[in-house]
Amino acid sequence: MEAENTTAKRCLQRSNIDHTCETRTIRCMDIADMNVGVLLLAAGSGSRFGSDVPKQYIEVGGQALLLHTLAHLAAEPRISVVQPVVAAGDRHFSALVAGMHFPFTLLPPVAGGATRSHSMQQGLLALPATDLVAVHDAARPLPSKLLLADVIDTAARFGAAVPGLAVHDTIKRVGADGRVLETPTRESLRAVQTPQVARRDWFVRALASEKDRLHLHTDDASLLEAAGFDVYVSLGDVSNRKITTQADMVWLRSQLAEVGE
Repeated sequence: MEAENTTAKRCLQRSNIDHTCETRTIRCMDIADMNVGVLLLAAGSGSRFGSDVPKQYIEVGGQALLLHTLAHLAAEPRISVVQPVVAAGDRHFSALVAGMHFPFTLLPPVAGGATRSHSMQQGLLALPATDLVAVHDAARPLPSKLLLADVIDTAARFGAAVPGLAVHDTIKRVGADGRVLETPTRESLRAVQTPQVARRDWFVRALASEKDRLHLHTDDASLLEAAGFDVYVSLGDVSNRKITTQADMVWLRSQLAEVGE
């Protein structure tokens, strides 16, 4: 009941901006009862991390990084099913989760493709029907409960959402020769994270529309944008950091030590 009241309050607060609690997707009264399917992208090779073992399987804080990710996803009750997407020939994932139980259905992994969008497409084909689809990087092990709730709520209201953080550094757009072309205002910039959430049919239509340009998209929101769908930004979290380098892993260990994980 407390969770439902919190969701209702959040919906009411947002409605003060939009002057309505009715959306083109799911009514606010239905948000607490909806179900979300997660595409968990774990097909990274670990090349940038500099390890023979993909970073998502490296032990940190007493267990594999990937298990921290699954544990944090489990805190969001609307996540009903998780479809892992792994590299072709990966045997680590199945061995790692064998015998484990989660509050959602954890499906057998499927092999990804050559690019992020191709991997997402393979996962989507295997995912059962859900109200919304959330695409999450397995290498982001600390998505908070608040972040998950807000991105799902926002996607439910508008059709698609991504968590984002304000940019504090000055950003330059630079040409191939190193010359500065533009300095966009920071007020309009956001550094986006995952999970990136949207209606399933929007992802399906975007993949079809962009089928010849999937290799150009570095995230799932840009795929939707290119297909003409509006994407909204929800609350981001500095702790929802993607583990890409050894320095990131050092940071993660310190974070886990602070909270006793």
